[in-house]
Amino acid sequence: MAKSVKKILSAKQQHELLQILKTRFEKHSYRHKGIVWPVVESMIISNSSKLFSLYEMERTGGEPDVLKKDDNNSDIVFFDCAVESPKGRRSLCYDEQARSSRKENKPSNSAIGMATAMGIEILTEEQYKQLQQIEKVDTKTSSWLLTPNPIRELGGSIFGDCRYGKVFVYHNGAESYYAGRGFRGFIRISI
Repeated sequence: MAKSVKKILSAKQQHELLQILKTRFEKHSYRHKGIVWPVVESMIISNSSKLFSLYEMERTGGEPDVLKKDDNNSDIVFFDCAVESPKGRRSLCYDEQARSSRKENKPSNSAIGMATAMGIEILTEEQYKQLQQIEKVDTKTSSWLLTPNPIRELGGSIFGDCRYGKVFVYHNGAESYYAGRGFRGFIRISI
């Protein structure tokens, strides 16, 4: 079950988060060519609900960073860019239906439930492959991916990783969970 979380950050938490995001943004400029920090910072500050979500992404080990600017508008998109699947988001079934279906050893939450509580979305297969083109991630772990309905209706779910320099997308029962599998998310911030 998703636990209730206070969604307002203190001024100190906001300042610390913005400093972390700025440092990461500047260190990894190849991820977001043509985007400047003052614009990103202004967009974050003017969207306080997104600030909470970014805080949750950071707190759970996602290391969020701007990966792109949406081509159709002026939105910016933060992805979890941690080298391995975020540590604070592992050992989860895919969704609540899968978690509830387990008769024993139920995990504390589901990937979809936790993402919803954080105010983020799970990466799609396409987004995961985009991330892998910029940054090789999940070479020792794996990440649940947003699963198309026809697969989910049959009890399955998909996940991805990178092995031998190649990105793989696999399937598994949605009720399964592993210590090395978490999920990566994204958040879109509009002007």
